Amino acid sequence: MGNIREEREELERLLVHDAGVRAENSKGREHPEPEDGVRTCFQRDIDRITHSKAFRRLKQKTQVFLEPEGDHYRTRLTHTLEVTRIARTIARALYLNEDLTEAIGLGHDLGHTPFGHAGERALNELLADRGGFRHYEQSLRVVDIIEKEGKGLNLTYEVREGILRHTCDPLSETLEGQVVRLADKIAYINHDVDDAIRSGTLKGEEIPDEVHRVLGGRYSARINTIVEDIIAQGVEGGMVRMSPEVGHAVDTFSDFLYERVYKNPVVKGEERKILGLLGGIFDYFVKNPAKMSAEYVAIAHCEGVERAAADYVSGMTDPYAIEVHNSIFVPVAWTVK
Repeated sequence: MGNIREEREELERLLVHDAGVRAENSKGREHPEPEDGVRTCFQRDIDRITHSKAFRRLKQKTQVFLEPEGDHYRTRLTHTLEVTRIARTIARALYLNEDLTEAIGLGHDLGHTPFGHAGERALNELLADRGGFRHYEQSLRVVDIIEKEGKGLNLTYEVREGILRHTCDPLSETLEGQVVRLADKIAYINHDVDDAIRSGTLKGEEIPDEVHRVLGGRYSARINTIVEDIIAQGVEGGMVRMSPEVGHAVDTFSDFLYERVYKNPVVKGEERKILGLLGGIFDYFVKNPAKMSAEYVAIAHCEGVERAAADYVSGMTDPYAIEVHNSIFVPVAWTVK
């Protein structure tokens, strides 16, 4: 058997445009490793992310609706998979590196907290004196420091940079990273509204007319319109973008989403409880750092107990955070027989 990785790298010279990133041209890893005989460096990163504990925990982390009733609401895991599939479609059409795109997509939300955006806002408030908490920075901490008992995943530079830049400015220096940023927005503005309609938080006819007119009236139609628009724009000036008309409609849709869904009293009604719950367990572990897992105790010694407690709490799933809170603060009920 020949070297399959080298054959794949040779194929990338034909499939991946010069504007994209070929695996053989990666800037590499912080800690150099021998190359694999089968997988390119980006394929290895995909495997490392999907086999990580943080990735598995995404299935029990809320997207928007806390403890939703029903089986069809999105979680962080389903959101991640939707983002990755949209991003790969765009990357393939633009002749970019699909493996790099997939790795960034799969890893972009590894640092998200329990209880969705409410959990992130809670930790941001708790860490206000230490610069706050941002999930995209935490995602990078997960792959660099926290995974593998504190050893990290040692991912390639391009994947790490794409994970960090999927939300914040400046834009990713790779087109693949820019594609994931766009795919993230395409996914969440559509599926969060879809979940809001399913929950009864809003009705489909309330969506702005501009969104219906430019993007379409159905969930799948809107995604298709935006994806095809990005592909039609191509790569220009080192950027992947939407046309002005579609971009404006997407911004209108996003603004509508924030006002009618994220700020909706029904959605935010439990947020005060989330702050109390996460704040309680955060303060407990700040005062009792030895109660955390070994890798977080090590972080406490190097970076302080507040940083370690934030890492520990942010990695919890929704049900585990509730379980930990109850084990600390709720007395055990004894039944007299």
